[in-house]
Amino acid sequence: MKTLLLTCFCYMITFPFIHAQEVPWQGKSVDFSHGKLTISQNGRFLSHIDGTPFFYLGDTAWELLHLLNETDVEKYLENRRTKGFTVIQTVILSEFDGLTIPNHNNQLPLLKNNPDKPNEAYFKWIDKIIQIAEEKGLFIGLLPTWGDKVDKQWGKGPVIFNKTNAFKYGQFLGNRYKNYPNIIWINGGDRNGGNNIEVWDALAEGIKSKDPNHLMTFHPLGEESSSTWFHNRNWLDFNSFQSGHAQRSYDIYNYLVVRDYNKQPIKPCIDMEPRYEDHPVCWLPETYGWFDDVDVRQSLYWSLFSGTCGYTYGCHPVWQFKTDQRTPLGFARHNWQEAINFTGAGDVIHARRLLESYDYYSRVPDQSIILWEQKFATNIAVATRGNGYAFVYLPNGYDMEVSLERIPGAKQLMLKWFNPRTGEITPIKTIPAKGKYWAKSPKAGRGNDWILIMEAI
Repeated sequence: MKTLLLTCFCYMITFPFIHAQEVPWQGKSVDFSHGKLTISQNGRFLSHIDGTPFFYLGDTAWELLHLLNETDVEKYLENRRTKGFTVIQTVILSEFDGLTIPNHNNQLPLLKNNPDKPNEAYFKWIDKIIQIAEEKGLFIGLLPTWGDKVDKQWGKGPVIFNKTNAFKYGQFLGNRYKNYPNIIWINGGDRNGGNNIEVWDALAEGIKSKDPNHLMTFHPLGEESSSTWFHNRNWLDFNSFQSGHAQRSYDIYNYLVVRDYNKQPIKPCIDMEPRYEDHPVCWLPETYGWFDDVDVRQSLYWSLFSGTCGYTYGCHPVWQFKTDQRTPLGFARHNWQEAINFTGAGDVIHARRLLESYDYYSRVPDQSIILWEQKFATNIAVATRGNGYAFVYLPNGYDMEVSLERIPGAKQLMLKWFNPRTGEITPIKTIPAKGKYWAKSPKAGRGNDWILIMEAI
């Protein structure tokens, strides 16, 4: 009878996944009544103060505060709420001439480009957007500035920050937003943290001196991690890396996630800027083509199952909010109103629903589950397990031999296929938790990725 009841329960909890692609997120994306965000007791995940897990599912909307009017802000944020996103990453002093091109209200963020003289009217506009996001249950991952204002290298600049005014600007921001429930601070902005490290430290310390209520990380340049420069800083609550827009294999995750996961002291880590949907691979579309929804799902599950606490999606036309009236950057070819509904943006909700349906804090990466020798970096299967379950991600659906003996205490396993494109779960069979299993997915080939669920009974 116990086995029957557990079996029935397993089918019950999978019901929300059936045809989940057609089911939008209901209500607020995040329930702020669970309290502020903190780090989980085991140091691996983000958590609300009452112990409720927080799944960081971000979207890069870097130009949101700079380019959109209120109608478009509402349209974009509502779209992301229905798709289950929990964090919207955006920038106060933006990359697109954010110091000299005004917002739609004809306002600039600073008076005479002076960080000591923030424009109150501009910041009231930012306040309003943060409040709209709060009403929808969305956190704002807020960058004080894009990196070119600290370390030009590329971009428009100009450099306006030094150690002294960065600290003061940080104090202004920390004091202004310390009581908002939906802020996550993101220092940096696509830059090498080792350049001007004293300025980045000052900006972070200025914010934290006034705002002890919100978590903070650092957004680095491509194929790097915040841990390279700031892992031992008290202001850095979790590490962020940028796997970037050039890699199409697992190698970048083996380099970045595994390195950060094994660092001491333990801190959560996340891919804050992966390959963007509809972005030219390595900026060479005629040579390598474009990243698509398949690339999104592969980077999503490679990242999560290797040990990250969440994932940030990105879409090339969306982050820059491309329209026919705006000059596109980096070969962007679609308008943002169309791009917000690209396939990859609709697929990421299935990962959130899957992970939130199982014991959350016990999840660890475990490649020992995979018994088959893996030779090709573009076809690496990754495995993770937690209390009473294990997941194996097959990026192209090719057959894989797995161990049935890696879930402690399990006597029997219910095996299922999870479809990352739809969220649908298909039962396979119940089997003793002994020996090996040859996992043959329903269909193989690029675009046919699958997750094998092994659930203890």
